[in-house]
Amino acid sequence: MVKPKNVPSKKATVIQIPALHTELQQIPDPRQASGKRHPLAAMLAVACVAMLCGYRSPYAIAGWINNYGRGYLRRFGFTRERPPAQITWYRVLGQIDYVALEVRLAHWASQAVSALSSALDLRGIACDGKTLRGSAQQGAADTHLLSAVAHQLGITLAQLAVPDKTNEIGAIVELLSMLVLHGCVITTDALLTQVKVAEQILAGQGDYVFIVKENQPTLYADIKLLFDAPPPLPRGQQWPQAESYTAGHGRVEIRRLQASTALNAYLTWPGVQQVFRLERQITRQNHSTTEVVYGITSLSPARASAAQLLTFTREHWHIENKSHWVRDVTFDEDRSQLRRAHLPQVMAALRNATVSLLRAAGHTNVAQAVRFFAAQPEQAVALLALPIGE
Repeated sequence: MVKPKNVPSKKATVIQIPALHTELQQIPDPRQASGKRHPLAAMLAVACVAMLCGYRSPYAIAGWINNYGRGYLRRFGFTRERPPAQITWYRVLGQIDYVALEVRLAHWASQAVSALSSALDLRGIACDGKTLRGSAQQGAADTHLLSAVAHQLGITLAQLAVPDKTNEIGAIVELLSMLVLHGCVITTDALLTQVKVAEQILAGQGDYVFIVKENQPTLYADIKLLFDAPPPLPRGQQWPQAESYTAGHGRVEIRRLQASTALNAYLTWPGVQQVFRLERQITRQNHSTTEVVYGITSLSPARASAAQLLTFTREHWHIENKSHWVRDVTFDEDRSQLRRAHLPQVMAALRNATVSLLRAAGHTNVAQAVRFFAAQPEQAVALLALPIGE
């Protein structure tokens, strides 16, 4: 376990997080024994620390470790006098079995989330896809990635590459199999609102909050009709409702959610306990737009009020704000044009690990944290659970 020191985050000084370096040592090395000049675990550790300091590509990582002497090489576990050459970084990282890498990182992330969110009754997990655009434009294979991110913490729990000949629907089952679903609430966009997805979540003792659109035409029509022409209720009763208000950057958003159990006995959808109507009103520069979407959940009113459902639907988009946006803006993922072998997927996995490590250490502003570690690389080494002294 590692306890970050002298890092500008109150949370990091009181909560211990699992040692990421321990997991990196478990990654299988694809090289033959005769070709191993530099330990794989040492190279992966350098890659993560360099990324913590803002070095984004194999070329930049090679330059970062070249700035330091033998003491740093020994600390990371290198046995030779000189660090790997630039071409070695590209070759070795591109050979890594990225599926095995993702499995080990998922194991670390699960431990981190358990340590950091043990007090939460229901943990939200958002599932959504992201394309490595720069690599895709260069002809790299399997550049669309499907990931699962913890709502509140912003830690990536699992990620996999979606084969070019299929889509997210075909990959979501495998992604869910990488997660511990018990006590978790899975949120998705409408594309992944599928019967088999709901069945797998329930089989794992988890729950779901799905958005329903026209890709499920019968379900969509039934829920829409209920809220368009609601049946009469006894005097003094009304369906549960909740409302939220957010403002910032010239944008005001009001969300209103209304939930009902009226369709529970009618719908054949697996595990249905409530359906809901979500209205989003957004105002920018005195111009307002309103959008209405519908949803379905396996959470009963006793387990999730309308306000809690509203929170789950809003926090689903943390996967964009806390993961995808950070990877693109702070780590330049979309502009990366890596295409060799598994290099795009491996670098994406290491970016996820870096962002998740920062989130676990309590950093809400990743760009600011990267600038801090660039000025104090010893703290980046400590965060990875490597020894600080020689």
